[in-house]
Amino acid sequence: MKKCGYVAIIGDPNVGKSTLLNAFLNLNLSIINKKAQTTRNKILGTLTEKNYQIIFIDTPGIIDPKYELQSFMLSSVKSSIREADVIVYLFDVVNYKNISTVNIEKEKKSIFCLNKIDLITKEELENISEYFKKEKPNEILIPISATNKINLEILKDKIVEYLPESEFLYEEDFLTDRPEKFFVAEIIRNCILNLFEQEIPYSVFVNIPLFKEREEGKDYIEAEIIVERESQKVIIIGKNGTKLKQLGEEARLAIEDFLGRPVFLKLFVKVRKNWRKNKEFLKKHYS
Repeated sequence: MKKCGYVAIIGDPNVGKSTLLNAFLNLNLSIINKKAQTTRNKILGTLTEKNYQIIFIDTPGIIDPKYELQSFMLSSVKSSIREADVIVYLFDVVNYKNISTVNIEKEKKSIFCLNKIDLITKEELENISEYFKKEKPNEILIPISATNKINLEILKDKIVEYLPESEFLYEEDFLTDRPEKFFVAEIIRNCILNLFEQEIPYSVFVNIPLFKEREEGKDYIEAEIIVERESQKVIIIGKNGTKLKQLGEEARLAIEDFLGRPVFLKLFVKVRKNWRKNKEFLKKHYS
């Protein structure tokens, strides 16, 4: 009998949710960055092996929303939990005491994962495990390192155990429901996260109005970098366009590495005042 189901990976910002998804798929599907709140959309990634199909859902970090964009992100987490057959709650060795406030619906199969165990000693791991037993005596804990792929097979076996019996929901070679241009936009946004500091990365939205594949020559991509203020536009462009040129070069190389083919990338910087608070804009671009 085949097994198949949705597995939502949830947790606070920067605990390694996207790293875990990428490790399972052996592919950089979700962008990874040290800055908080990197993931804005839920991202579906499918792992099909033997007689099971795990449909992972990578989600934004759980936060107390301060503006509309963050409210949309939290709604995305909640919808992922509702549709999931299994919940993987990820926390890390730094903020492990946050689990005391976590409540998973009783009808949901759940697995608690302590990530980044490669950063602590065996004694520290034992102490955290004891704390977990006191706080969550009825829950399962699996210590892992998503970066170093420690105990991922143990975690996968437990997930498969919890999956419902079902025919596969997708073809065996299906990977994700997101189109290539979504990942191109995410790659550009990740480059912005790396190049700019303070508020700039969080005020940026990347739109791909044109993605033209060519049988001969390079694929042609136009990307709009949307910011909230003119001062942010000036920073991204830089003196004599130097910053924008650097961004374009780094993003192009990363996109070519992801797509496996050469591209021509053209960047535009536009101002859309307070887009993070604009419900109509967010409904159009976030789901």
